[in-house]
Amino acid sequence: MHELGIVMHVVKSVEDVAKQNSVQKVVKLRMEVGEVSSVVPELFEDCFAWAKKRTEFLTDCELELIIIQGISYCKDCQNTYPTTEYAKKCPHCGSINTYLVTGNEINIKDIEAI
Repeated sequence: MHELGIVMHVVKSVEDVAKQNSVQKVVKLRMEVGEVSSVVPELFEDCFAWAKKRTEFLTDCELELIIIQGISYCKDCQNTYPTTEYAKKCPHCGSINTYLVTGNEINIKDIEAI
């Protein structure tokens, strides 16, 4: 389960930001997670719930995951399409000359603190 490793990195990053900005506590963390990022949202949430209890600033933090749709681009017909529905093969022209545009990201979108 690599979600725990990602969560631990995120928690450390947020804790560092909290210390640098002299906040009392972090109350909400919004994260963007791509639907093809290989992160399972439910596992991520479970790992975060476990990890936040072991922090200085995030013990009562609410986590909001924003799922970013996987979108691929076809170089041959120059159309985009939903990656999870069609994978590598373009539904417009049948080409496999495609690449992922969005949906692989894992980003801290914003942090609310007091």
